Amino acid sequence: MRDGFIKAAAGTPEIKVADCRYNAEQIFQLMRQAAAQGARVLALPELCLCGYTCGDLFLQDTLLRGAEEALETILDATRNLDVLTAVGLPLRLEGRLYNCAAVVQGGKILGVVPKTHLPNYGEFYEKRWFTPAPEDVRPIALCGQEAPFGTGLVFRCEELPELAVGVELCEDLWVADPPSRRLAEAGASVILNLSASNEVVGKAEYRRQLVRSQSARLTCGYVFASAGEGESTTDVVFGGHNMIAENGAILAQRRFATGLTLSEVDVYRLDCERRRTGALAPRARPCEEIPFHLEKTTATLTRPVSPAPFVPADAEKRAQRCDEILRIAALGLKKRLEHTGAKTAVVGLSGGLDSTLAILITRLAMRLLGRPAEDIIAVTMPCFGTTERTKNNAVELATQLGCTLRRIHIGAAVRQHFQDIGQDMADLDVTFENGQARERTQVLMDIANQTGGLVIGTGDLSELALGWCTYAGDHISMYGVNASIPKTLVRYLVSHICGDKAESQPQLSQVLADILDTPVSPELLPAVDGRVGQVTEELVGPYELHDFFLYYAMRWGFPPRKILRLAEQAFARRYDRETILKWEKVFFRRFFSQQFKRSCLPDGPKVASVALSPRGDWRMPSDAAAALWLEELEAL
Repeated sequence: MRDGFIKAAAGTPEIKVADCRYNAEQIFQLMRQAAAQGARVLALPELCLCGYTCGDLFLQDTLLRGAEEALETILDATRNLDVLTAVGLPLRLEGRLYNCAAVVQGGKILGVVPKTHLPNYGEFYEKRWFTPAPEDVRPIALCGQEAPFGTGLVFRCEELPELAVGVELCEDLWVADPPSRRLAEAGASVILNLSASNEVVGKAEYRRQLVRSQSARLTCGYVFASAGEGESTTDVVFGGHNMIAENGAILAQRRFATGLTLSEVDVYRLDCERRRTGALAPRARPCEEIPFHLEKTTATLTRPVSPAPFVPADAEKRAQRCDEILRIAALGLKKRLEHTGAKTAVVGLSGGLDSTLAILITRLAMRLLGRPAEDIIAVTMPCFGTTERTKNNAVELATQLGCTLRRIHIGAAVRQHFQDIGQDMADLDVTFENGQARERTQVLMDIANQTGGLVIGTGDLSELALGWCTYAGDHISMYGVNASIPKTLVRYLVSHICGDKAESQPQLSQVLADILDTPVSPELLPAVDGRVGQVTEELVGPYELHDFFLYYAMRWGFPPRKILRLAEQAFARRYDRETILKWEKVFFRRFFSQQFKRSCLPDGPKVASVALSPRGDWRMPSDAAAALWLEELEAL
């Protein structure tokens, strides 16, 4: 429960059709296993106490009585367990039969949820036996207890109010307006689905899409437990397809197996997203809330935590994402060039990753406009820290792209400026560094004036988050194409183009490969023996860590201690806790102190889920204090 992580489980017991005593034993043993593995919420299959495939036996009093007795057996066997569990059973009430989920905990029935939508097509005949759920909620007597009966029930944890559980059954998910929508609008953050979904070719993927999509639409955790081994195979086969999803992502799943599927649902994350979007308006007809208690525990994290949250792990998806981002950024620049009537696009080319990506996007924009590469003016401006490697790569890149290349040595101009302001050339302070950056920006702006063009910004999202840019230097442009692309993604984008051009333009691919292999540096301090004199990541920390901090702090609003916990899991083989903590402090300190640079950013297209434009995603006063965030980190 710490940090909002709740271990949820979907379970498929091995059953025998109509043998309720046997099934009860399998179920309570599975409940005990779930508790032993730290699960706090458990969904079991539809009608699992007797079997979904009982057919006309559902009309037999013996079976119905056996199911109720089996539920009583489970209550007695699990009275010491606090796992909130939804168990499927048939329930007769006032001359009608309902397909139900009994929500139980610690030997008590908290509520009973009947199925709303009964399938009656193909292999399904539920209307032959069952009645759809009534609209109202009312008390009923079951197993010597009184419990609310109805679809409008939300079970909320007293110790963790962000955990609120709703229940629907199988076909309820497949209809146009599932009951889970009403439950989520009433505050349910985790939906349990008790299902008996049989296997036919192609159905598993469609089922997976339904679960993933519903969890995204409702910004919820979705736990789907389906019937499996032991159900009748007279006409169909049940594969026990169990899934746990969160806000559009499948966290865990298994198929063709009995037992438990477990993962951790982050209810704090879901609550943050709901507050951010405001998409779930409260229902005019509220649901009935039923409180329950859970002992406070810490869930061991097994859910995937990517060390590169901005970059898809799957190679095919990553390639698609790269193509999409390049197209979005290029379309933004295309519109700006069209609107302004710019004759040229001016790019300062350093031989580093950021300016490389900027000129590649600019070249794509020119293609979309049907204009030649010569309309791109690539300006390389070597100075005191420029190495032969980066200078040569800048020249070769511009040549391979067919751009108009201009070489302008700014050393003499910077020296004159330093003489004018009384800056000692031996003093390698911030003035020494920033003077070069501002001179480069002045050159680019003046060339743009000369040629009727626009200066294309090269700074990326990670640099903006850290303020690792020179105010009124590389901080300024006329359109920042990289402004919402983090450094980790910049590398993948350039690598993607490098691989894409390997056969058609081998020389271009070769220079891109060497740029990818070059240490990230602003090259503002003199080179040492021909090598880069300052390596950015040695000064401000690894960009992969900063991008991780940025994603979880800005996209999800996570507190520092939770980000640290996730980072320890994601980077377990690369960084120890002390290293991660050190750079996380640097991140928050710099993020707050450097907001003034982000408050006056030039325009640039948003391409991903995190952006820091003061006109778009991020509005923050430049004098906000980082004290609360840093105090939390200091206490760890």
